[in-house]
Amino acid sequence: MTGPDLPGIGGLSQAYLSGRRTAAAVLEDTLARIAAADGALGAFAAVDAGRARRAAAAADAELKIGRWRGPLHGVPIAVKELFDVEGLPATYGSRARAGAVAAADAGVVRRLRRAGAVIVGLTRSHEFGWGITTQHPDGTGTRNPCNPDFVPGGSSGGSAAAVAAGLVPAAVATDTGGSIRQPAALTGVTGVKPTYGRVSRYGMIAFASSLDQAGVFARSAADAAIVLQAMAGFDPRDSTSIDAPVPDYPATLEAPLTGLKIGMLREFFDGLDARNAALIHDALKIYRGLGAQTVDVSLPHLPLSVPTYYVVAPAECSSNLSRFDGVRFGYRCEAPKDLLDLYKRSRGEGFGAEVKRRIMTGTYVLSAGYFDAYYLKAQKVRRLITDDFRAAFEQVDLLIGPTTPTPAFAIGAKIDDPVTMYLNDIYTIGANLAGLPGMSLPCGFIEGLPMGLQLIGPHFSEAKLLNAAHGFQQATDWHSRAPRGYE
Repeated sequence: MTGPDLPGIGGLSQAYLSGRRTAAAVLEDTLARIAAADGALGAFAAVDAGRARRAAAAADAELKIGRWRGPLHGVPIAVKELFDVEGLPATYGSRARAGAVAAADAGVVRRLRRAGAVIVGLTRSHEFGWGITTQHPDGTGTRNPCNPDFVPGGSSGGSAAAVAAGLVPAAVATDTGGSIRQPAALTGVTGVKPTYGRVSRYGMIAFASSLDQAGVFARSAADAAIVLQAMAGFDPRDSTSIDAPVPDYPATLEAPLTGLKIGMLREFFDGLDARNAALIHDALKIYRGLGAQTVDVSLPHLPLSVPTYYVVAPAECSSNLSRFDGVRFGYRCEAPKDLLDLYKRSRGEGFGAEVKRRIMTGTYVLSAGYFDAYYLKAQKVRRLITDDFRAAFEQVDLLIGPTTPTPAFAIGAKIDDPVTMYLNDIYTIGANLAGLPGMSLPCGFIEGLPMGLQLIGPHFSEAKLLNAAHGFQQATDWHSRAPRGYE
């Protein structure tokens, strides 16, 4: 996928240690690829070439004196534009943040730099992370490397496209309702959403604070394990961060899958497209061949996850965005007549259509007279969904199903049908509501477009998820197939 000049992270690390490659040379190759491809692809919002060159030079200098920070030493990494990266734009994909510049690195970025990674720039997101197409209100956006007429998914479409096109070996992103797993499936890469609280949210824009989690895209589970190892851990600056030991994810990748119990989520297969179902069943055959057991599992409240999510998430985003009032934060309209006009026009001109839709929905469900009927009830259903997952994990080790109902759709195809777009997250939302780790890995194609297999585990089971994904990828080559033109 990434070609001879940009192997996987493990290959890069070995090349550096043996002296066959330098971080500076690999970075120049990376910047050249971005310059050549990104005009058409639109994966990057900003490229930090100057600081990246200094970091690569420092990485080479450290290697010369025998200092090696680990497998990310000198490796180019991209970061979704919802994270603060010191000195780079902090617009979060929105006009409401035009001109903003990050004053400091997000917690995840700091961890990656300490691990030796070279941060090359910011990848595009849907505005504030609130959408599944990664198309911006100004008409720009990211295209799918597998077919430029199709969306890459979202909201982390820029990170997914950058990895799928081989511009970088890995990229950091966020997942609130599927924003890592869905674009991973639609672009044919591996995407991991960790347990809520496993990775710092400090310096990451809040969409829905009880759902957001930082994660990673890579070509393989093995590469994802290396990046997640550096990202994970307690951060005292993040009140949602969990103070718990981080396992050695790469160390357990090769563990045999014999005896692993995988639950087939009955609700995910009800009404599923026959071609999509066939890909999942083919994957199950591979797992059985690797020694795993498969059993049917039911989560009776899971079909309520979409309406539950689209009450809870807009409510939280409405609250989080109240700060962008044109006075203290964000875009300010020209020549307001009075305070009310300032509020109305600043928000009306600064926010895109999807953001406005979610703010209005969230404000409504939190308003007097509707809080109990909508928001409070949604939180009760959320607990039922969480309890369903807990009961399922008393029977099985992992759950399996499709990541998305369909392959990628054409750019602009569903712009006037937001409900249909929301249903693209039907299989991913449940894990966010329950705070569970999940990941998507390539498992085949439909009409020439990639599809994803989703694995979900109990809290803090990232090592087991990565092990199961790695076993599958050792037995298949879906994850190594490059989009045409990016071989």
